[in-house]
Amino acid sequence: MNIQRFHASTSREALAKARMAFGDGTLILSNRPTAQGVEVLATAESLLSALDATAASPPPPPPAAPAPPRPGRPERNPVAQDTEQLAMSTLSFQDYVRERMLRRRHEAALQGPAQAPPATPTPSGQRREPAPTPIPAASGPMPAPAFEPMPASAVAHPHPPGVAQQLHAMQALIEERLDTLAWLGQARQHPIQSQLMLKLIRAAYSPTLARALLERMPPDLSAAASVRWLLQALAHNLRTDLAAPPLYEQGGIYALLGATGVGKTTTIAKLAALCARSHGADSVGLITMDGYRPGAHEQLRSHGRMLGIVAHLAHDRAALHDLLGLFCGKKLVLIDTPGLPPRDPRKRELTDLRDLPQVNRLLVLNAGCHGDTLDEMLGAYESGAGAGPPQALQAILSKLDEAAKPGPAIDALIRHRVLLRGLTQGQRVPEDWQRADAQQLVSASMRAPAPSAFDPKASELNFFFAPTPAHGVWHH
Repeated sequence: MNIQRFHASTSREALAKARMAFGDGTLILSNRPTAQGVEVLATAESLLSALDATAASPPPPPPAAPAPPRPGRPERNPVAQDTEQLAMSTLSFQDYVRERMLRRRHEAALQGPAQAPPATPTPSGQRREPAPTPIPAASGPMPAPAFEPMPASAVAHPHPPGVAQQLHAMQALIEERLDTLAWLGQARQHPIQSQLMLKLIRAAYSPTLARALLERMPPDLSAAASVRWLLQALAHNLRTDLAAPPLYEQGGIYALLGATGVGKTTTIAKLAALCARSHGADSVGLITMDGYRPGAHEQLRSHGRMLGIVAHLAHDRAALHDLLGLFCGKKLVLIDTPGLPPRDPRKRELTDLRDLPQVNRLLVLNAGCHGDTLDEMLGAYESGAGAGPPQALQAILSKLDEAAKPGPAIDALIRHRVLLRGLTQGQRVPEDWQRADAQQLVSASMRAPAPSAFDPKASELNFFFAPTPAHGVWHH
């Protein structure tokens, strides 16, 4: 059997060497760290094809009685020797593959003649019972099982296609685990990366973004230079409008979307006040569509009265269209929408606002929300259906003063490539409005927070990259 060892600094390089040697049908037998990096044991996919051919062929005749072992040289189990030599940490997966191959051989043997061969007389005149079909034991001289599951082409036709799908899923899980172990091994060799990873996780950034950043960090930087590079990378990937005129100076028609209680109405009041301060109260148009909550439109009308601006209520889409035509000469038109969760079926009415001419969607996000909540909200409004052309989603981070850790909000904005148009950090109108400065926001998110029960320890970083178990981990 053609088995070769490949050595490289990382598992990906070793896997690439193995594929260069055996092609696309490469089977990985083991993967273990060494002093120089990673060692991969691999062979060709034809190994499993040969095993399938052996399973389909008639069983060989019973072997002759084995010769007695030579004194002083006890025989050893070949599979045990292979296992001991390879020192695999995936012995349970080897047992699974071995058991499956034995079961397939047994099934192939059962498909032979239905009638057992007649008993043959022994030289002494006694009748000898027919020998049973030999089933190789798990400790027999089988080749070392492949670490990578069998491809669909190597699965025999009598087996259902679901087996191949399960094996492919297992292959993907094993490859992901190998990549994770290789990355963790590399991180242990570079303590600066480990400390930065711990710092990002404690700042509530996602492991996905933290790992993507640290994989791209130059390896020869000092500790101080690594921190500066990380902050610059985060600020560079956070899109803001700091280089452009502010939203209230740029003008346009904006529909503020978001969940209930994120501060949409107060944000509209701040933007209206800032625009009215520079261009007069006649330059601002206020529309509310929040007819779901009793008296919800009164809040916007109260803010408008203090600014000298009349707020109009749009009961339906036709009324909204008429009001937009009435406000065509306004510099800034702000539309207050009802707060709806991302899974609410009424959300389609809001996502269809893109069908109206020149209406920009402005999503208001609570900076103190959990990362999963922000991801769900951004994903729901990014994929909102509508007959009109697709529009770039813009956002405002609200309640920044209430967020213990703004890391999840910055993380979600970076991964979804959303343009951040401003920040709010209080209830004062319009003083608590702030331009979105990426460097200041990232620096504030990475400042050492107070100790928290949710902060991981350095020894617990492995849990952030370990695969989720199939069953619960709680035991009573």
